[in-house]
Amino acid sequence: METSLNEKAAAHRLLEDLEDLNILKVLNKNIQPKQKLSEKYAGKLPSDIADELQNYVTQSCNECNNRSI
Repeated sequence: METSLNEKAAAHRLLEDLEDLNILKVLNKNIQPKQKLSEKYAGKLPSDIADELQNYVTQSCNECNNRSI
């Protein structure tokens, strides 16, 4: 169901009127596309520390996988 331009304009005007009467407050939403964490944090960790961390994680995984319980 598509909303017509007139209906959107009427709804917008109604919201403005309600805001003028201090019944509600219309907030502007800035919706930005979600950024991948890998993109967000790319290059934030020095490569030598990243290598140490990767080695630690790999070693920990190997130790966990090799345990006999």
